Parts: sequence; structure tokens; C-alpha cells
Amino acid sequence: MKPAIKYTLGRFGLFAAVFVVLFFLTPLNILVNAMVSFVASAALSFILLRGWRDEMAEQLGEMAARRTAEKDRLRSALAGDEEAAAAGDRVTAADIVESPGRTGA
Repeated sequence: MKPAIKYTLGRFGLFAAVFVVLFFLTPLNILVNAMVSFVASAALSFILLRGWRDEMAEQLGEMAARRTAEKDRLRSALAGDEEAAAAGDRVTAADIVESPGRTGA
């Protein structure tokens, strides 16, 4: 499972668990319970979901690095660098092989 999905589902699960506990234990309004649950689940996720958050941050950092490298390559190719243009052809072919769901368009 992707780290971002895993972390997001963990956050929703923590919110739901805290909300259910507060709903049955406190006589507060449902909206107040939701707000308290939101704050409490954020604090708990900071402690309990640290590993998943780090995995997600690492994945997002890798994606940003790939996009930056591709952007630099495209700028070089547009500036007339033939090697960068040829490297782009190889990268595109490799991407299509790695992710068969991609159409290439």
C-alpha cells in the first residue's frame, strides 16, 4: 500500500476512534466532540504514526526530485542540448516499461 494512503487512513482511523470514545463518554455537543477529536487525533498521529509519516515524506521527496530532474532535462533539451533530448527519449521508454498503465501521452 502506498505510504500516503496508509498514513491518511491511519489519521482517519485515529479520528474515528477518538470521536467514538468521546461520543459515548462525554455529554458534549456532537460538533464539539468532532473538534476535540480532530485536535486529539492530530496530536496522537504525531506520536503514533511517525513511521508512516516519514515513509510518506520520503516518497514525496523522491517524486519531487524526479520531477526536478525531468524539468532540468527538458530545459536543457529546449535550449538545444542534444544529449538531454536523447536522454529524454530513453527516460520516457523506461517509464513506459516500469508503469504499464501509463499511455505515454
